[in-house]
Amino acid sequence: MESKRQLKFSRLLQKELAEIFQRDTKSMFGQVFITVTKVTISPDLGVAKAYLSMMLTNDKEETLSQIREQSKAIRNLLGAKIRKDVRIVPELIFYIDDSADYAIKMAKIIDDLHIPPTPPKEEN
Repeated sequence: MESKRQLKFSRLLQKELAEIFQRDTKSMFGQVFITVTKVTISPDLGVAKAYLSMMLTNDKEETLSQIREQSKAIRNLLGAKIRKDVRIVPELIFYIDDSADYAIKMAKIIDDLHIPPTPPKEEN
């Protein structure tokens, strides 16, 4: 369970990273729409795991590898935004958040199920 300090810091990182992906990195990743769905932070606040949702891309893994290659530049942009609030800018580790894709897949499976109606009960 995360402490209040970790939760507060992860919310700050999520907000600032979302802003960075929406405004500052458009030239790095083209027309890909990237949102930050969740950020978890280590107890020492040194490592942040950011979960990203991506739209308008055919290859999410390729986009993720581009993001990982640019993580140093993204960390520098983040440091410029939060330098007054923190002592150390955490190391950023990016992951694909596939929960939306999973939800769509499960909804399709449920919709495709054929469940026969229950037969009426006979009265004695």
